[in-house]
Amino acid sequence: MKRISSFAVNHDILQEGMYLSRVDGDVITYDIRMKKPNGGDYLPNAAIHSFEHLFATFARNSEFSQSVIYVGPMGCRTGFYLLVRDRLSHEDALILVKKAFVFIANFQGEIPGSQPFECGNYKEHNLHGAKEMARDMIVVLEGWSKEKMNYEESKM
Repeated sequence: MKRISSFAVNHDILQEGMYLSRVDGDVITYDIRMKKPNGGDYLPNAAIHSFEHLFATFARNSEFSQSVIYVGPMGCRTGFYLLVRDRLSHEDALILVKKAFVFIANFQGEIPGSQPFECGNYKEHNLHGAKEMARDMIVVLEGWSKEKMNYEESKM
C-alpha cells in the first residue's frame, strides 16, 4: 500500500502549532498540533472529548460555518484536524481556530451535545481539561501566521 502523506511528516521534529496538512480538490486539512509528538505528554481523553464538542459547535456556528467540513481529534492524542472548503483562506482558518480556542477557554455552562441522547459517551467529559488545552494553544498560536503553516517553514 502507498504511504499516506500524514505519515511522511517527520514527527520527531514537529512542534505545537497549526499546519496546512493537505489539499484534496476543494478540501483543505489543517493539522492543529497541540502536543509534541512522541513527547510522552498527550491530550487526555475526557478533555479531548469536551474540546471536540466545543470546537465543533463553535466552528459550525461561526461566520465561517459554511466552509467547515469536520473538526476532530487525532488518534495519537496530540491534536485535532480541521477540514474546510477552499473558499476559506488560510488566514481565515487561523482566525477561526484562534476564536474557537478563546471561546473554549472562556466557556461556562453545559457542554453542547453532552446529554445521553446526543452523545455516545456522555459520561466522559472534562470541561476544565478542555479549557486548559485551549489556553495552552492560545499562547502557541499568538504569533502564528500563514507562513508558519508550512511544515518545512515552521522551523520544526
